[in-house]
This record gives sequence, C-alpha cells and structure tokens, in this order.
Amino acid sequence: MIAVIDYGVGNLFSLCRSLEAIGQQPVVTGDPALLRQADKLFLPGVGAFADAAAKLRQTGLDRVIQEEAAAGKPLMGICLGMQLLFEESHEFGTWKGLGLIPGKVVPMEGVIPADYKIPHIGWNALHFPGGVRHPLLASVEEGDCVYFVHSYYATDCAPAVIATTEYGTELTAAVARGNVMGCQFHPEKSGDVGLAILKTFCEGSW
Repeated sequence: MIAVIDYGVGNLFSLCRSLEAIGQQPVVTGDPALLRQADKLFLPGVGAFADAAAKLRQTGLDRVIQEEAAAGKPLMGICLGMQLLFEESHEFGTWKGLGLIPGKVVPMEGVIPADYKIPHIGWNALHFPGGVRHPLLASVEEGDCVYFVHSYYATDCAPAVIATTEYGTELTAAVARGNVMGCQFHPEKSGDVGLAILKTFCEGSW
C-alpha cells in the first residue's frame, strides 16, 4: 500500500491523480495505524514550514514518520515535504524539522542574483552532482526539466544531494539518505519525467 500523509497541508489531489496514472491506488490518511501498515509513504506539503511542522507535532505524525523511517520504510517528501525532512528551517525564524536528513532550509533571497524572481516558479533542468545518477533518478536524463515552486532551499546537505538545478546559483533539487528521499520540485506537476520518478520510487526496493 502506498500512503499519502494527510496532515492538513499539501495539494493531495494532484499527487494522488499522478500516482493513479502510474497504476497505484494511494491511500490518503492521517491515521497512524494505516501509515504503519503502508509499504511506502509520501509526505507532501505547500505553504509555511512553521505551520506544517506544528501540524505534524500536534497530530503526533512527526513521531510516526520518524519511527517508520528509522525502521527502514521508504519515505518521499515533496516540496515543503522535502524541506521538513531536514533538521531545521530558517523561514521567518528558526524551526525544527524531522531531522531525517542533516542540513537546513534557508531563504533564496540574498543567495540568488537580485534580478531573479522569488519565488522560483517554473521549469528547470536537473543536474547530477559529479555525474552520478541515484537509483531514484534512473529514468531521468541529465538536463531533463521539472517544475519548481519555492522561495527556500536546502543547504549544508551535500552528502544527501542527488540532483541540483541552476537558478542564478546551484540549488538543491533532490536528496536521498538511505530509504528517505525528497524532491524540491513537484514530480506530480512535471509531466512524464515526474511520473517516471514517482514510478521508480513506488516500484523500487529501498
């Protein structure tokens, strides 16, 4: 069973339609028992880091996610969901994340050139650090484009970075640490490339 974690934050509809398009029957749930029964988990998210992290704590889903990830269950965070995987975010303050991947989330402002628009919205190419392609991106070619919407990005996480994108500077696009993976971009809005990534995650042995 593929479970999409419902904690009141995220565009669940688009993700579920994309999963159905690749032959999955996702269950959208915030029930800890169902999440523990699932074979793989998706953590979506849009909006503010602090609000999302607070909702995870209030529902106790932060502990469920941490425990299931520690037990080896494959987990993919998407957009804000990926940012929540890190130790902390500096989005209007300092907020604690799930701590599943070492690193932090910081503003793009002051890092990218001043004439670049924030948020970063649109299609950008993926690049593999050192030319090494992680198994999650087995179906992706160097330079394939995916769809981004974000104002913050993950940094101090080089060992986990499996893809970057160029937007005035090099930004983290995807990460992986064992069974825990994340995409800053929206695979569910990234056409065939995004569907292929979702399919690889759902069908892979992590």
